[in-house]
Amino acid sequence: MKPLLFLTALVGLAACDAGVETRKAAVPPGEQPAPTAAVAPLAASGPAATLTPETDAALQDAAAVVRLDQLSGQGPLAAKLFGTAGGDPAMNGLYTHIAFFQDPAEGWRVFRIGDVLDYRVLSQRPGRVDLELEESTMDEATGRIGSRTRRVIIGWPIAADGSAPAEVTVTPAQ
Repeated sequence: MKPLLFLTALVGLAACDAGVETRKAAVPPGEQPAPTAAVAPLAASGPAATLTPETDAALQDAAAVVRLDQLSGQGPLAAKLFGTAGGDPAMNGLYTHIAFFQDPAEGWRVFRIGDVLDYRVLSQRPGRVDLELEESTMDEATGRIGSRTRRVIIGWPIAADGSAPAEVTVTPAQ
């Protein structure tokens, strides 16, 4: 039951429009975002339903998803990047993964790309996505936290039958 509930939660998250936050943040530097139109508060039209907290532990994993980017142009293969919150947010904390849908019984095949502050999709095409990764670094000699930006190419073979890849590669790039 737990895997089915977890899969249901992930499919629900996958249906979300992950580009909304990107579009909101796409305000040119120095300009203020357009104000949101005021909407009158809703008026109740029936009795309230009281909810109790969910007790399925698998939902904790689903609730940790804080970023989701669907990958397009992959033919019959359903692929996405996602990040879960975890670790020390002062030192990265966005556990970044790429996932490929296998089938309803097996769910997603997931590969961990790394622990970063943030990622940006630079480009994508069948069997490949180019990413820019923002990461925290630690100078072991001084104990100071710094940062770096690096780029990587995530690649995988495209199967004729649209099945999920058995492996992916991460290649440093410029």
